[in-house]
Amino acid sequence: MDLHDKENLPGEILPVVIIGNGPSGICLSYLLSGYTPYLSPEASHPNPLLQSKLGEQPYLSLLEQDLEYLCEGLEGRSSNPVAVLFDSLLLPDSDFGLDHTSPLEWRYEPERAIPHLVLGRGPPGGAWHAMEGSMLTLSLANWMELPGLKLKDWMRDKRRNVRNDRATPAEIASYYQHYVSQMSLEQSFACGTTVTSVTRQPGSQEWSPPCWRVMGLQRREGEALGDGSTVSEEVPFSLLAHNVVLATGTHDIPARLGVEGESLPFVCHSFWELEAAIARGELDQSSDPVLVVGAGLTAADAVLAAHHLNTPVYHAFRRSVTDPGLIFNQLPKLLYPEYHKVHQMMTQQQHQPSPPPQDHAQNLQHHSTPSSPSTSSSPSSYPGYLSFPRHRVVEFRPDRKCVLESDSGQRTVVQVSKALVLIGAHPNLSFLGVNGQALGINPEEPITCRRNPIEVDPFTNEVVAAEGPGMYAMGPLVGENFVRFLKGGALAIASDLAKRQREGRRRVEGDLATDRLMDKWVDRRVTEAEVCVLDS
Repeated sequence: MDLHDKENLPGEILPVVIIGNGPSGICLSYLLSGYTPYLSPEASHPNPLLQSKLGEQPYLSLLEQDLEYLCEGLEGRSSNPVAVLFDSLLLPDSDFGLDHTSPLEWRYEPERAIPHLVLGRGPPGGAWHAMEGSMLTLSLANWMELPGLKLKDWMRDKRRNVRNDRATPAEIASYYQHYVSQMSLEQSFACGTTVTSVTRQPGSQEWSPPCWRVMGLQRREGEALGDGSTVSEEVPFSLLAHNVVLATGTHDIPARLGVEGESLPFVCHSFWELEAAIARGELDQSSDPVLVVGAGLTAADAVLAAHHLNTPVYHAFRRSVTDPGLIFNQLPKLLYPEYHKVHQMMTQQQHQPSPPPQDHAQNLQHHSTPSSPSTSSSPSSYPGYLSFPRHRVVEFRPDRKCVLESDSGQRTVVQVSKALVLIGAHPNLSFLGVNGQALGINPEEPITCRRNPIEVDPFTNEVVAAEGPGMYAMGPLVGENFVRFLKGGALAIASDLAKRQREGRRRVEGDLATDRLMDKWVDRRVTEAEVCVLDS
């Protein structure tokens, strides 16, 4: 969709603008396009309490029911109650490895549709298009799917097998792009757009109520050159919207340690930089070790990639290997064998600091392998790997030495070929000013998925600290990092918007009824006046 002439009428206000076209924005677009969930008459839910509640008003769609009431008593692996509810309805008892049929049926009711626009920098699918296509996703394939299109069925049509019941990011990205086309949502998507400003627009006259102004740039292909290529240009756009939904994800800005030397050329902040170095042949078994900083899944992928090349690896992270908050302690071993292997490496191949010489830090060169006396196990189960639990990076030096410090204050200097700082990412909310920091649970800290998400109403996903009504947030911005749970945010927002639409319709109908009564009253008064005139 071309946006450069979108604001063609003064005061034209779109009902909803969604910023972000990843799975969050796609799922919300599906619900706003008239696809409506109902309790199927033939189905039942394995949770008898939820089944009883749903059966009280089976003629109502899920969008019309009291979500807070339905959420009462439900438990799940998300802190968002609506996320737990919708996940339970889409994938009943999936945490127990069961494959119950969803009790929901989807009806296309175009009269319920709410006009909306989805803005995204790239094709539908968001950050999934930028991910490495060879890695398996963390989630099971059916956890990645969106309502109305089974991912396994789509994979089967492509004559592809889902390995280990899991798919690659490239396959998931292709699925999301196909989903938008299959569900006929394209008319609501404007790709190649970068939002630069979202501001509250005060109402000036009766026909111009307060709303949100969304401004940005849209990339368009210009004239063709002689060699067959085209010149792209960025054209500004400006939109007015009653409601704005923040669905940008949190993968835009890699988090940094904030230590000396972090900007040196050998220090990277992206897994893809490791991939590029491997592709250039810069790393092999004779290289100095790669230092991986972080204890998340991306850090684990980096450990696996380097270990696969027999490149030595130093792995530093702040937590203990037994910390229950460590993601590896939350994953079923049978479903995630590769990550379980990394956790074994972290546990069995720990650096055991020896008392350093007085006034000197301990030094480890790359020949200090896990089989050396500095490891916790002997003989080595994973040669070429050494973990540094409960350590932080103090400094990166130009000679490719890194200073690590344990939580007891002991320092170790390691010689490396590259350092990968993989400690998470921050969303790009620069269009809100101060990168949207004022919207977080702690407004003094940057927005992050795990530590400081945007604070929203738990049953509507409306942003608590927004400048005015009608701003929502969903997905990783509110702490939902898994596709299976971000769908609950779409349900909460769509339900709230539908409720407001119904209330608005009732107000209009009430105003019309009042007008009709006034007309009748005026007509009657006029008639009475005419009668009086005739009688006189």
